[in-house]
Amino acid sequence: MSEKKYAIYLGCTVPVRAFNYELSMRKVSAKLGIELVDIPEFGCCGYPIEGVHYDSSMSIAAMNLALAEKQGLDIIALCSACTGHLTKVQKLFENPDKVKDQERINSILKDSGLQYTGKSKVRHFARVLIEDIGLDRLKEAVIQPLEGVRIAPHYGCHYVKPSSIFDGFDDPIHPETLDLLIEATGATYLDYQNRMQCCGGGILAINEETPIKMVKAKLDNVQKVEADAMTLICPFCNIMYDEMQKAIKEKYEIDYNIPVFFYPQLLGLAMGLEPKKDLGIRKKQLAVLLKTE
Repeated sequence: MSEKKYAIYLGCTVPVRAFNYELSMRKVSAKLGIELVDIPEFGCCGYPIEGVHYDSSMSIAAMNLALAEKQGLDIIALCSACTGHLTKVQKLFENPDKVKDQERINSILKDSGLQYTGKSKVRHFARVLIEDIGLDRLKEAVIQPLEGVRIAPHYGCHYVKPSSIFDGFDDPIHPETLDLLIEATGATYLDYQNRMQCCGGGILAINEETPIKMVKAKLDNVQKVEADAMTLICPFCNIMYDEMQKAIKEKYEIDYNIPVFFYPQLLGLAMGLEPKKDLGIRKKQLAVLLKTE
């Protein structure tokens, strides 16, 4: 497998709700020499139905892995939940005690002319930056360091959990890789109370009031440390912390005005890419971040 050539996996949310994430990731990747291959046949990762029908969930994920394996590529993903579920299936196929499960899933894939053997791996884009590109090279690529900018990171639930499937990558209780990636841009990362709290997106369709309270609690703490912005690496978390600020303003009459950026947007800024055209950054977001508003 090539170290810097990947099949890009977008999942379901990025293409319809987070095009700025995809855009900025593609632009940053091109600058860093990461070659991305689109596989049009990629579909849902299967995660949303795991609790409803296990075999369907596993085989849907395995189909994507098999498509990448057919082209001799590993997968680079943008959604933390997608990364986690695809990795879970990858690990199942590496387990010699799960041969019967492997055979059952491949029997389902057979109807599509596919087979997965476990050769194609999957990693989150942020992990690829850490492991394949490295912090030193990222710092070398920065030409407009975000000095004086204070960033509150949001890790989310699925980026390093469950830790058993991520081969010891980062600490699931006290992770630091997103902090290090923020520092690589020249910005300062901020610690804050309950920074590992879930965004609440998983129950949004069931009970909207509780996720709004969860988002408000975290934004309160981000505001307390006087962050200029938040950064994150999951499309649904972005929906919660960016778009949900409007709902909180209407319900609680609080206007946080905290811009939320996907990490490659911040990195792209520091690398000198054009904010709107290359990174999908809104004018107001940029003004608040750079204190020019």
